[in-house]
Amino acid sequence: QVQLVESGGGSVQPGGSLRLSCKFSGSNFERYTMNWYRQGPGKQRELVAEVSSGGRAYYGNFVKGRFSISRDNDKSLVSLQMNSLKPEDTATYYCHTISKGVLYWGQGIQVTVAS
Repeated sequence: QVQLVESGGGSVQPGGSLRLSCKFSGSNFERYTMNWYRQGPGKQRELVAEVSSGGRAYYGNFVKGRFSISRDNDKSLVSLQMNSLKPEDTATYYCHTISKGVLYWGQGIQVTVAS
């Protein structure tokens, strides 16, 4: 059984930074591809970033060098460093992974970017 718990959200002004973390509970974290998704008001959920078991990172086109995903296998933690935040980054951010064909989501954490 996998459980994901996000932390680190909040409110920030445009241009600011936030760091999100996701704690994975379960076995063999190092084998999982881990993702961050987001869903803004009235928008579909979209992939923000992904990190493979080998550490390869992938980002949504809108990230454009502003975000960085990382993982700490010793702590079963995946993090998303978000810099140069824009109002359009306002969304609920979700940690996600797949295990044996089952999709797992965290509870979501709010990020608000506003003056």
